[in-house]
Amino acid sequence: MKIRRARAGLAAASLILLGGCQTVGDTYNSWFGRSPAQKPAELTPIQPTATAKVLWQGSVGGAEKDVFFPAVNGRIVYATGAAGQITGFDVASGGSVARIDVGHRISGGVGSGGNLILVGSSRGDVQAFGRDGKLLWKAQVSGEILAPPAVQDGIVVVRVGDGRIFGLDALDGRRKWVYQRTAPALSVRSHAGVVVERGAVFAGFAGGRLVAMALNNGNVGWESVVALPRGTTELERVADITSLPVVDGGQVCAVAFQGRVACFDLLRGTTLWTRDVSSVAGMSADSRYIYITDDKDAVIALDKTSGASIWKQDKLKGRNVSGPLAFGRYVVVGDYQGYVHFLSREDGSFAARIATDGSEIGAPPVMLTRDSFVVQTRNGGVYAITVQ
Repeated sequence: MKIRRARAGLAAASLILLGGCQTVGDTYNSWFGRSPAQKPAELTPIQPTATAKVLWQGSVGGAEKDVFFPAVNGRIVYATGAAGQITGFDVASGGSVARIDVGHRISGGVGSGGNLILVGSSRGDVQAFGRDGKLLWKAQVSGEILAPPAVQDGIVVVRVGDGRIFGLDALDGRRKWVYQRTAPALSVRSHAGVVVERGAVFAGFAGGRLVAMALNNGNVGWESVVALPRGTTELERVADITSLPVVDGGQVCAVAFQGRVACFDLLRGTTLWTRDVSSVAGMSADSRYIYITDDKDAVIALDKTSGASIWKQDKLKGRNVSGPLAFGRYVVVGDYQGYVHFLSREDGSFAARIATDGSEIGAPPVMLTRDSFVVQTRNGGVYAITVQ
């Protein structure tokens, strides 16, 4: 049973009651969905200390009910919408250098690595295309694919909406391994996939667990607790990790809705520090700080080694703020009206702001180069942006 509510801090999310088959109506519409749950904060004029600029822009199909964000592979950035037309843009100029027609609607994509371009569908179809647009293989997994597949070292990793993670052979799509776990009765529908790093797959789960498994065979290396469910009702006990973990040096960090942010030793999974923070949108990190968009649309900065508070920017309340991107001297987020906000990494003050096409930026910005990043809007606008 999918319970959809306008987001009180949950961008493009819904609750799934496993084993049910009926959508609950307006009772929950005040929480999750595509519209702000409360009156959004008005954007007031800022005194910019930097100048943001759109380097190039393109267009792909709209995201509709799902969340799509671009994938960068070398000098090409791939983007797609729900209708299933993939466009490859030149990173420097934005010129169209590839077009692939998937042939049907998709729900999870686009992922890319090596010579593969990958997408997934609500029916559990995984398709791999070459850079020339030729279909290389097609595989079937157990259910709806909401997140972009990842690929590294000859393994394609696909996360399914029911919580299973599949490892597929990158050459032909044959199943090499599958990881599954028991899901709680109520969980948040998430478009977060997995992070593949240093021969390991890191994934957060419903119930507040972070798992590290071997990329080659899916064996679990460690499992640690980010947050424990609390409360007396199923709704109060939702404590899900709905955004990507962040691997940074010798640690990996994750944040849970109605829970905590926690950082763990990368190899052993032992807890380094925790803080009470609730987030669905996600987090980012640089050499000094961890940045989180919390469930009240505030962007906060924490010391990376201790979790101590550094600053908090709460002037975007109710604007369905995306997960952050650490970008040099700035922290970058998008909002429900397609604005991109640049915050100073030193104190969280507004440094610059730029508009896109007026539709929501639901996913975190994606780094393009050292000097630029890309965002994708719900209407399918793709914008490469820089700041000076």
